Amino acid sequence: MARLRPCDAASLADLFAGIMADASARFFHPHPFSRADAARIAAHEGEDLYAGLFAGERLRGYGMLRGFDAGFAIPSLGIYIEPGWRGRGAGRFLMTHLHAAARQRQCRAIRLKTYPENEAALHLYQSLGYRFRPTLEAGQLVGELIL
Repeated sequence: MARLRPCDAASLADLFAGIMADASARFFHPHPFSRADAARIAAHEGEDLYAGLFAGERLRGYGMLRGFDAGFAIPSLGIYIEPGWRGRGAGRFLMTHLHAAARQRQCRAIRLKTYPENEAALHLYQSLGYRFRPTLEAGQLVGELIL
């Protein structure tokens, strides 16, 4: 059974190592995946939100709502799910939590980016109500969910 909780530095560093070894992770690049970045994110005390999807003690996915620390009213969402956990509802579960967190903060919308060839992610985002602009931004589709 999966549950959400804040990420500790060691679990996050292990997940980051997995991301670096995952060829499909070329679609996920919100920040560097170093041990130092894992420690920084685990210790984060600002308004941006970082959540871990755990099965037992193992971190299987990672999501974020960023932009609050920089003063943006509309946060950017990003998620990564380990390959063995994809297609099992883990991404939807994590995103539903992040959407609820944005609603609690009274955000009017959430934005995200995805590559057009990342069909599984695009399908998930559209099924959750994201609408995408017709033009690309740096090769990526920009989507928005109105809350």
